[in-house]
Amino acid sequence: MMLKPFIALFICLSVAACGGGGGSSSPAPVAGGGTGSGSGSGSGSGSGGSTDACGPAAQVQFVKEVAESYYYWYDELAEVDAEDYTDPAAYLSAIMQPIWTDGTGRDPGFSYMTTIEEDTQRFTSGAFYGYGVRYRIINNNFYFSDAYEEGPAHTAGVRRGQRLLAVKRDGEADFETWDEMVARNAELPTAVFGARGELQTTVFRVEYEGEQSEITVTTEETTTPPLAGDVLVIDRANGTPVGYINFRTFIDAADGPLRAAATKFREAGVTDLIIDLRYNGGGLVRVAETFLNLLAGDTANGQLSYIVNLNDKHQDQNSTANFGPLPETFSPLRIAFITTGGSASASELLINSVDPHIELAIVGSETSGKAVGQYAFDLDADNCETRMRLIAFEIQNGEGQGGYFTGLVSTGRFTFFEAADDATRPFADAEEDSFAAAFNWLSGIQPKVSDVGDSKASFDEPLAVAGFDASWPVNKDAPLNPDGSVRSF
Repeated sequence: MMLKPFIALFICLSVAACGGGGGSSSPAPVAGGGTGSGSGSGSGSGSGGSTDACGPAAQVQFVKEVAESYYYWYDELAEVDAEDYTDPAAYLSAIMQPIWTDGTGRDPGFSYMTTIEEDTQRFTSGAFYGYGVRYRIINNNFYFSDAYEEGPAHTAGVRRGQRLLAVKRDGEADFETWDEMVARNAELPTAVFGARGELQTTVFRVEYEGEQSEITVTTEETTTPPLAGDVLVIDRANGTPVGYINFRTFIDAADGPLRAAATKFREAGVTDLIIDLRYNGGGLVRVAETFLNLLAGDTANGQLSYIVNLNDKHQDQNSTANFGPLPETFSPLRIAFITTGGSASASELLINSVDPHIELAIVGSETSGKAVGQYAFDLDADNCETRMRLIAFEIQNGEGQGGYFTGLVSTGRFTFFEAADDATRPFADAEEDSFAAAFNWLSGIQPKVSDVGDSKASFDEPLAVAGFDASWPVNKDAPLNPDGSVRSF
């Protein structure tokens, strides 16, 4: 089979990388490290002895051969008889158990099976069917932490900072309160958002700043805007203005907005910048490379930007990238990155690669620790939908620094100020703990350790990783998706 994996970071590193019988070719990442296309031939027996190149047996064999060749820690895979499995996802889970459960955080579930269609959609537009929101649990209360502009929830009036009091869906006579959900040990996301991927109308009773309201939202196909809210230029009494950008995800649709933001900052004379990555789980390497060049393309022109390091079977396929200016490049002198345990992959790549060249601080809580990235492998892109995302490389910065499997802060290389993700307040609110700490550092005021109390971030502990269709206790923050991203609903 021809193996033509391509890079995506969620490094999904990235957010947000084909299989069957003998032989392989070098991986062929497209320019900039984004998604490309690949195909291969698979083999296997279907029912009645007939050959089904896309059938379960072919898929299991595909997983076996690709994992044993390209998985970054291939020599630690469990020895499992592939013939005992008819489900490729179950087989993948079986061979990954030694790594997934060893407590190192290297790969807690970031290798997974998907389809070409679903994966392509995830990394291009970020489209999904739902309300267009995220949430946080703070002091056992449910708060909407994000609502996607032009999505159904945002259009209806849902905003970050609203506390959920009760929910009622079409066909139900009464509201169920949040306290009742907790009391009966309900599971999310169903208890609040209903069945996944279905057309449904829900009434959310919410409270914000002491006032209650009821907001009716009908699900629809929703895209994830790469930027949350407007790019801001914030004046200071003394000094140049501070720029602020809240970056949700490294998808293709982010390229234009990032370039426009850089142009705005340059024209405004911004030298101090806040980049809010608190819910950014990564995405495409090529988008990360664009952002790196917008920030440091002039400052570090020609120097190594990042290194893609494969396992010892494929060292000849390692690659590097160099910084270089783009037409929109500006040169911030200092950057404050706002992070949580949901800041993963391409987000960590961005911080780690900029660090040698620009003065920076990390504000918030420890990052995810996704120091590795994925290739997408297709069984047969022309005839099959089967795709596997497999951890196949480590990302290092231009100085060869990587391996931050417990997060960037734990390396001891970064200035760090602890602050809460205070989802009771809007993004960029002057009183929101993480934003205030970032702004104060840039203004020469030493931030203090958060004393917000009931708004203290629960991202201080690493978030678990669970399947796209997983459920979890009603009083817990959502686990990360298998691609490392923070969940949307």
